[in-house]
Amino acid sequence: MDLFDDPRLTVMGLLFEAQDGLVKKLEPTWKANGLSGLDLNAILRLSRSPNRRLRMTDLATQTSLSTSGVTRLVDRLERAGLLTRELDPSDRRSSYAVLTEAGEQRLEAVLPVYIDAIEQWFTGLLTPEQLDGLTTALRVIRDQVNPEATSTTG
Repeated sequence: MDLFDDPRLTVMGLLFEAQDGLVKKLEPTWKANGLSGLDLNAILRLSRSPNRRLRMTDLATQTSLSTSGVTRLVDRLERAGLLTRELDPSDRRSSYAVLTEAGEQRLEAVLPVYIDAIEQWFTGLLTPEQLDGLTTALRVIRDQVNPEATSTTG
């Protein structure tokens, strides 16, 4: 087999191209609501977590940020009133990021348009069988390459 024509290179290229294209199509939905993609990811993860809160370390893992990166993100979202920070009463070294009512309202404003765009540019392009297969395949890959994320929402 010709090294340059390896089908594994093709599938990786398609994955990267699809991801880049999806971000370009979805980006206007969060930008129209004054959010970055990272902002949306963080508040979405908080909204889907028990009591709408996560330890800062867990939020860092789920958003693929460093400790200092998640601190900057939380500081920015806290200034915007979208979340607050709470100390862990059982461990003063730990704190939680907690979604505020304003954060929930911002998410409620962006999600209908965001979900419609996901349907238009991603899930709606696939048959139910293709989507089920893709979801299963992505979980298998995620569980191997990013096992820390397996305890997160979906």
